[in-house]
Amino acid sequence: MKKITVVLFALILAIGSTSLKAQKSPKIGHIDFAELYGMMPGMDSAQKKYQDYAKSLKGQLDAMQNEYDGKVNDYQANQATLSDPIKKVKEKEILDLQERIQAFQSSAQESLQKKEQELTQPIIEKARQAVKDVAKENGYTYVLNTAEALGVVLYFDQGDDLMPLVKKKLGLK
Repeated sequence: MKKITVVLFALILAIGSTSLKAQKSPKIGHIDFAELYGMMPGMDSAQKKYQDYAKSLKGQLDAMQNEYDGKVNDYQANQATLSDPIKKVKEKEILDLQERIQAFQSSAQESLQKKEQELTQPIIEKARQAVKDVAKENGYTYVLNTAEALGVVLYFDQGDDLMPLVKKKLGLK
């Protein structure tokens, strides 16, 4: 009975050690994704388009603000000579314009965020795909983003920097 138990135990150990050896140890690489993102082709034109769009929205906001300031200044300058019904109409115009300005600011902020995503998403996806391809081609199990080392990676010791491989994959210098 003891011999069977010993043989069984040895068999279990042999199978266990074989399966542990068969498991692949993780291969970890790292890349500064923000640096890669900044090098991507098309980033300059995307930033230019974004800035132009932001300028156009700011121009519209400035025009509304100037109209508001003009109405407020006119109201204050002529307040003493205006009749009550006219005062109420002008006050309502000023309040309505103020609400429109606030609504425009909110809408412009959303619009800017959408524009940024629209312009950068294809570039980000291309960079991510290149990182994935390089990782698969070179047998990496994990790739850490060292650009966000304070938030994501607390420590890494001389892992493999994939930047040269990804830059080669993308044709960047």
